[in-house]
Formats: sequence, structure tokens, C-alpha cells
Amino acid sequence: MRANYNHIKMKKLVYLLAAGSMAFVACQNSPSYKVTGSVEDITDGDTIYLQEYAGGDLVKLDSAIVKGGTFVFTGKQDTAVNRYITYMKGDKRYFTDLFLENGNINIALGKESKVSGTPNNDAYQKFKDGFMALSKEMNEMYQKAQSDTSLTKEQVEAIMAEIEKKDSVGMDMVYQTIEANITNPVGVYLLPSYAGAFELDKQKALVEKVPAALVNERINKLKAHIETSEKTAVGQKYIDFSMQTPAGETVSLSDFISKNKYTLIDFWASWCGPCRKEMPNVVEAYKAFKDKGFGIVGVSLDENADKWKDAITTLNITWPQMSDLQGWNNAGAKLYGVNSIPATVLVDQDGTIVARNLRGDAIKAKLDELLK
Repeated sequence: MRANYNHIKMKKLVYLLAAGSMAFVACQNSPSYKVTGSVEDITDGDTIYLQEYAGGDLVKLDSAIVKGGTFVFTGKQDTAVNRYITYMKGDKRYFTDLFLENGNINIALGKESKVSGTPNNDAYQKFKDGFMALSKEMNEMYQKAQSDTSLTKEQVEAIMAEIEKKDSVGMDMVYQTIEANITNPVGVYLLPSYAGAFELDKQKALVEKVPAALVNERINKLKAHIETSEKTAVGQKYIDFSMQTPAGETVSLSDFISKNKYTLIDFWASWCGPCRKEMPNVVEAYKAFKDKGFGIVGVSLDENADKWKDAITTLNITWPQMSDLQGWNNAGAKLYGVNSIPATVLVDQDGTIVARNLRGDAIKAKLDELLK
């Protein structure tokens, strides 16, 4: 990621380390970083690693030996980049990500790591503190609802409703954080990770605010995803495609959409836990509305035909199914900008998309509204 720094030749470099305060960093010809950290319960002589996340794995870039309970990394950065500081020995697994940027960066590495000292890291840590606190609170509430046998059905429902409210608050916090930091590396880093939780117009508005100097591969992929999704957004005409049924027969979406008042295109896979958990809701909706003009076409992101067929039977799926057995490279999923499953697209008989990503009770509620 390219940070928006101006390189100015001067004898003394002054950096803004926190809002409203100035601190002297270095008297040298070019800026540099110094990462100073401590680790919980660590032995002198142990090794700390500076790593980057690439190709699905952490890759070691540098190492530091612990002396007097502390470690130090030094170097220079042209741009602020997301990196990881890790310590793994025995049953200890400590790690944290940070923005490696010029300036003095302080790290307390442990079960709850903290990073501070430079503008991007201060903003990022503030986000993580708030997000993790809310996530912990929601998880504790969920565990209580699932394990406390003394709770009544009404009490459990009240807890779940409160979790939903907190989830909404959390997503608002994420959006506001990204919006406030969209012109710096923090917002640009967070946006692709959480964009899927926002409505398409909000995603687009944020992407358009990213400075050209900070546009990277992840942002370009998000842009492409938004463009694809806009073509299949609510109000647009559906895009037809053909695949094979479990029996090997070639079918198209158009074979079914023209026959039903409303057709749900259901993207799922046998290996997808959330899909299997959601399927009873889809089965229930199909039973309730199939005689009123409602149909479903399942589009599987499976790769193994036998596992796909077995899941159809096990999950009591009785509606038409199709797949190209290409997993995440499923051609239909790509056409509809599907990057997480389960995902649904509801289409009327004229071929207009009327809803997307209906789940749980929302499926039946929408069908009640349309087929009343």
C-alpha cells in the first residue's frame, strides 16, 4: 500500500505521531522505522519474526532476538504495508498485524497484543479494540443462550435479538472506521475485508474515495466485483447460464424461471457449513410456497459429484440442481458476483431480480409479501 507521504529534503524530519502532538523522530537523510516490542513470559534468546501474508501463508522477512525481555526491528519503508509480528514456541502462539511505516512503533505482544506509536497503527488499534470488545461480548451472549438450560425460550429469543442489535452496531462501527480512514492505508486495508457486509451502493461510494496512489490489487478486485454485482443487482434482468444436473442433463436457468411466478437461485455447496445450516429454512419455504408459484434452482459450488449428490439426499433437497463442479470457479457464481455462500437471488417470471441474499425467516417473509 502506498502511503501519502511527501519526501522532502531537510536536515530534521518531524513526524506526526498522534493527533495534535508532534515528536522528533530522526536527523537523517531519509525516514526509517523502529519497531520496539515486549513479549509476555518470554525467554531471552528467543526469536521474534517480522512476516508478511502472501499466497495464503505467513512468509518470514526479518527476525530479532529477545534481549532483556524486548526485541527491536529497524528499517526503511517507502510505503506503509500490513505486516505481522509473530512468536511461536511450544504452546505459545502470539502474533499481531501492524502497519509497517516509518516512525517509532511500539508493540506489546501477547494474548491480547497492542500496537501504537504511528498514525496508522494508532487508528488501526483503536478499531481492533472496539471491534474485539464487541465481538467478545456477543460471543459470551451466544454461548449463554446455547448452554444455559435454565433460560426459557423467550429469554433465549431475547438474547438472540440483542445479539442482532449489537451486530448491527458493530457493522456501523466498521463502516464508520473505514469511511473515516478511506484516504489512508487503514481504511484501504479494511475495506476489501468487510465490504461484503455493506450494501452495494455503500461499497461503491467507499471505493470511489480511495486515492489513486493507494489503489492496489485487493481494491481492483473489489471494483471488479462491484461492477459484476451491479449487473445483477435488484431491478436488473437476470443473466441466464447453463450447467448439468446430477444426472448429467444440461439445463438452463431460463428453463425454470419462465415457469414460476418467482424463482430462487440458491448458490450453495455440500462442504459449506453455513449452507447446510441454512438449508432447512429453504426446504421449509419451498414446502410452504411451491404450490403458489414458487420454485428454486440450486447452483452448487461443489467439485465432487458424489458429495454433491449425497448432500442433496441428506438435506432433503427436492428442487432442481445444477453445477459445473468447478468450486469457487463456478461460472454462474462469477456472473452473479457471488464470493460467499449461501447466497440467493430471487427472480420474477419476467426475469427481473426482486431480491438478493434472503436468508432464514426473510425468505418466507418476502414470499408472503409477493404471493399473498
